[in-house]
Amino acid sequence: MFKVKEVAELSGVSIRTLHYYDEIGLLKPGTVSESGYRLYTEGDLDKLQHILFYRELGFPLMKIKEMMQSADFDRRAALEQQRNMLYAKREQLDKLIETIELTIRQMKGEIEMTHEQKFRGFDFSRNPYEDEARKRWGDQAVDEANQKIQRLSENERQALGDQMNDIYQKLAALRHGAPDSPEAQAAIKEWYDLLNEHFGNYPPEMFKNLGQMYVADERFTANIDRFGEGLAAFMRDAMAVYADRLMNG
Repeated sequence: MFKVKEVAELSGVSIRTLHYYDEIGLLKPGTVSESGYRLYTEGDLDKLQHILFYRELGFPLMKIKEMMQSADFDRRAALEQQRNMLYAKREQLDKLIETIELTIRQMKGEIEMTHEQKFRGFDFSRNPYEDEARKRWGDQAVDEANQKIQRLSENERQALGDQMNDIYQKLAALRHGAPDSPEAQAAIKEWYDLLNEHFGNYPPEMFKNLGQMYVADERFTANIDRFGEGLAAFMRDAMAVYADRLMNG
């Protein structure tokens, strides 16, 4: 039997995350001691390994739970599937690394890249957050957002990405202050306007819920906190203030 702290040390998963997996029924400890400690079995460690493989591949937590709790879940078949997907991911990463190396050589004046070579290895065929978005807000909202993005030219998409990064950086610089400050609310308004312009209709309540997902879903947290630790939580709070003010008028 392993205590939660021991499992965290073995796996590298935080205690907070293990508690969250327990709360949502994804990975419940095999037993609880008389003193209230969560105790994990060897079987629980195997389950955690499966979860982490799926997380590395970008599967949403609820999808992982659905698959692993299915009556026909087969551990060996799951491992073979994960292996094949990781091989494919490695192949894509190898292509991206090669593209970076060629780009560096071009900057040194050693070679001249073709336009096709500059974008080799990028894969925009799958949005890792799309399944979760469909569950929360329905197919129509997600389809409309996808259609808006698909209508953009490559330069427009690049400009949109730059605009999003600028807002993240602006908010990251403000994250140690109050989320209801005029500066924070002005930056969050930019985020609200950008989402509504390019990604569909975001009424205030949905905007507030989205901010909560930034923290509840560790994929969002990890992606946003690249701009500064704690940014996801700060955005959640600032978005809640902005949404509440809109709803209360």
